[in-house]
Amino acid sequence: MWSADEIAGLCYLHYRTRLPKQGKPDPKREWTSLAAVVKVESAAQTEVLGSPGTLQVTKEVVAMGTGTKCIGQNKMRKNGDILNDSHAEVVAKRSFQRYLLHQMWLAASHQQCSIFSPGTETGKWELKPNIIFVFFSSHTPCGDASIIPITESENQLYKPVTAGDAAGQSAECRSNHDHLCPEDKRKAESLASNCAIKRMKTGDDGCFSTITEDLPVQQESIKREDNANQKCCECSAEVQTANKETGLVRPKVVDVHRTGAKCVPGELDDARTPGLGYHCVGLLRVKPGRGDRTCSMSCSDKLARWNVLGCQGALLMHFLQHPVYLSAIIVGKCPYSQEAMQRAIIERCKHISSLPDGFLAQEVKLLQSDLRFEHSREAVQEGQTNSKTKLVPCSAGPEILALENHGPLSSLSYFGKQHVNT
Repeated sequence: MWSADEIAGLCYLHYRTRLPKQGKPDPKREWTSLAAVVKVESAAQTEVLGSPGTLQVTKEVVAMGTGTKCIGQNKMRKNGDILNDSHAEVVAKRSFQRYLLHQMWLAASHQQCSIFSPGTETGKWELKPNIIFVFFSSHTPCGDASIIPITESENQLYKPVTAGDAAGQSAECRSNHDHLCPEDKRKAESLASNCAIKRMKTGDDGCFSTITEDLPVQQESIKREDNANQKCCECSAEVQTANKETGLVRPKVVDVHRTGAKCVPGELDDARTPGLGYHCVGLLRVKPGRGDRTCSMSCSDKLARWNVLGCQGALLMHFLQHPVYLSAIIVGKCPYSQEAMQRAIIERCKHISSLPDGFLAQEVKLLQSDLRFEHSREAVQEGQTNSKTKLVPCSAGPEILALENHGPLSSLSYFGKQHVNT
């Protein structure tokens, strides 16, 4: 029906040909992230009876956004005229909600072109069975999904890291210190006098993981955590392992990609030991700010939430029989780990129960494309190998890229500057 590269290529083409140059990065010094939602519609069963074995599908980009910025908590406004979160994934989802609202208006107007059809409950609608939605992001979502193991070989940095490369991640780990290389062990030991090692029992498997915390800062947090139900925290240390059956040695994992997203204040924190044990995985995080801390959850956390609650929002849910879920999430060519994505988007929410009727944690399909976004940081860096120009995130123009013919947007402000999008 479709492939990851087909979806990525369609999104890149839409970005190049359907969106104005205004607001796009200067390729000599700026980069950005891209996200989009693609509607995949299969032909009705009656239309394909004449050609058995083939299923015709149409693919259409219905929402798109770019952006890398998020305002700090001191710039948040009670009247909502400044957007808190302008990361590409959130902008695209915001545009997708607008698309869904427009489609609901078409359905209520009895227009056949709507993606919704009457449900079995009076006054409720549901998505037509031959339509699915695929979410695309040019880069791995910030937060937990970006804590990616790095193997010793440099050519592994921009390739998917397999389960074999990242073996021994959770249940088998006993402490961050045991898995550090000799140099990092010495650094960690030199910091031991200022740190407390706290052992926590995980939820189900009975194994332990270690949290390193700074004594003067975290004393109150430790007391609260000891008195509360202890939460699962898996160490992000990745080690070199051998396949006992075949005798093959897997690539040595020497570090992890850092994420700028910070752990939620008052909850468990990263160990921050050098090398492999720097991050603790599976934690909720807020987006990084520029000096001023943000209050916006990371894109990994938001995607995990959408995978349970749907993308339609609370308003539209009043008129829907079932939530609108994503069938697949595709990431463009960039540092990527299938295990990290699985953990961040799916595994963390599997235990959720007592949801309202119709809601269910989904097993969304996770894929990576081999096509790189032309304005990604990696692509711009490759084109400027001999340049001394400092690369910066794109700061120009409106970051909501809404669909044509869906009506005007209100005046919105990005970092205090107002833009009217039509």
